[in-house]
Amino acid sequence: MEPGNDTQLLEFLLLGFSEGPELQSLIFGLFLSMYLITVFGNLLIILVVSSDSHLHTPMYFFLANLSFVDICFTSTTVPKMLWNIQTQSKIITYEDCITQMNFFLIFSVLDIYLLAVMAYDRFVAICHPLQYTVIMNPRLCGLLVLVSWITSVLHSLLQTSMVLRLSFCTEVEIPHFLCELNQLIQLACSDTFLNNVVMYLAAVLLAGGPLVGILYSYSKIVSSIRGISSAQGKYKAFSTCASHLLVVSLFFCTSLGVYLSSAATQSSHSSATASVMYTVVTPMLNPFIYSLRNRDIKGALRRFSAMAVRKGPIVLRLKNSP
Repeated sequence: MEPGNDTQLLEFLLLGFSEGPELQSLIFGLFLSMYLITVFGNLLIILVVSSDSHLHTPMYFFLANLSFVDICFTSTTVPKMLWNIQTQSKIITYEDCITQMNFFLIFSVLDIYLLAVMAYDRFVAICHPLQYTVIMNPRLCGLLVLVSWITSVLHSLLQTSMVLRLSFCTEVEIPHFLCELNQLIQLACSDTFLNNVVMYLAAVLLAGGPLVGILYSYSKIVSSIRGISSAQGKYKAFSTCASHLLVVSLFFCTSLGVYLSSAATQSSHSSATASVMYTVVTPMLNPFIYSLRNRDIKGALRRFSAMAVRKGPIVLRLKNSP
């Protein structure tokens, strides 16, 4: 088959989850609800952390960054899917598809790096508590986040530039609700050997590396906790990292489950359905995990709510004053 010129390719078709129109309203309502919960939940975390001086610590600085990335991560895919369902159109232009893939790669890698940075923060806090404030100084915290951003952007630019070199045939249907790198490579008519090598090598380095760092950090954390004599001390040490450990488990287990299920079933529809777990569900659950299992966040939420209640009457009086 003769490959087409990718400059003439104007659009792709995102097939989504179901071709049955009777299910589209249900899917629209479900994803709109999850998206709104994700945005408002993570925005609340950002507002609480930024407004409460008790939370101006490295741990909550990274948490606020994670919440921002989760909002962006979900916003790269769900609004377009909702728009397609509402307009009963499955079309996404070539430029929009490449742009969506670019930002999806940035924020997915950023999620992984921030989880690894947060694991390192917990490692220092529990294993080296006396040096914590010296090691996790504001400069290092900012540098860790900056390096995470730079690495994610450079990786995304590399993958995007390699996809732009590919030519596509007449088959432009993407059996997914987003423009995923792997899906685009599979649709290409030109040679994709180099693309596949770079994609899998990057997956090993950018996902496997942080995962190894997280596992190492928690192995040291477990060893330190076991060395604490009192049960109360063990509980206090474990409670500081329980929320993060749950988020890490949720993100990596669902991500691994997506690729294992897609490899086992060879069904793109199953892969798209499973991808919802780490692209939509996990960012939605993160605020609940950190707010329900963290006394500092719960206390800050109460103070934030009380402050909002106190300011309400003041604003009303100012509006009514002549």
